[in-house]
Amino acid sequence: MPLFTTGSVRAAALALSLLFLSLLATYPPQANAGPPAIPLANVYHPGVNLEDYWVSEKLDGVRAYWDGEKLWSRGGHVYAAPHWFTAQFPRHPLDGELWNGRGRFAELSGVVRKGQPVDEEWRQVRFHVFDLPVPEKVFEQRYRQLKQLVEGSGSPYLALVVQRPVASHPELVAELEQVVAAGAEGLMLKRRNSRYQAGRSDDLLKVKTHDDAEATVVGHLQGKGKYEGLMGSLEVELANGRRFRIGTGFSDVERHNPPTVGTVITFRYRGFTATGLPRFASFLRVRNDEPEVSPD
Repeated sequence: MPLFTTGSVRAAALALSLLFLSLLATYPPQANAGPPAIPLANVYHPGVNLEDYWVSEKLDGVRAYWDGEKLWSRGGHVYAAPHWFTAQFPRHPLDGELWNGRGRFAELSGVVRKGQPVDEEWRQVRFHVFDLPVPEKVFEQRYRQLKQLVEGSGSPYLALVVQRPVASHPELVAELEQVVAAGAEGLMLKRRNSRYQAGRSDDLLKVKTHDDAEATVVGHLQGKGKYEGLMGSLEVELANGRRFRIGTGFSDVERHNPPTVGTVITFRYRGFTATGLPRFASFLRVRNDEPEVSPD
């Protein structure tokens, strides 16, 4: 007589399946095997109904997503934040930016990208949160809950980005000029009744005194005259495959050691040419916001 009958094997398999489903419900797997699905901004233009939006300062920081256990980069890598930095964060997902003050992006990038964090450097950083990843609630509801979570955490390294109504376009422009004069990058507008959804939309708008975009370095061109022997300009490629050159905005140090091929840079520009390329493009910075990834 066989030790296990077909019926007993099926019964055991069914029992194991039910046990697995029970454990799965109790201890759900952590998400974020890839890049976090986060909202991204379009550009503000006059004519937008500002009664539908709240305004806040645009932080010149590094986007980060807290999943309740870890801080993730926009590209889907984990920032090696010290344990004490996140110890009092709520066990609820949060969307925000790591930031250490106006005009300090390069310094911040160097701090948060390290695979081995330096405690003294991280003590200057705060996680400034501006949204709560709860798809079923509109932003006004999410923001109230977000405020409660931040206040209840007691964490000195967690801060709420203040968002408030704005009355008119002239008021928005006046505030933009004021914060930019004080060293800020610009403003952000968030639609009050919007849902939390991934991708670019008019639910989130950036308000700046200049346009900026990103491109990938595909080549270096030698300089002439006072820049002989140095990098004269970069050849870059946009996401749509169009290529053009950027020859201004670089320091002498950056011309001696230009961004390598494959690097993603941010550049400023003013409108577009008749052929659809950015006009008066000027180098702004290297987009170093992904943490170092240790080899397996």
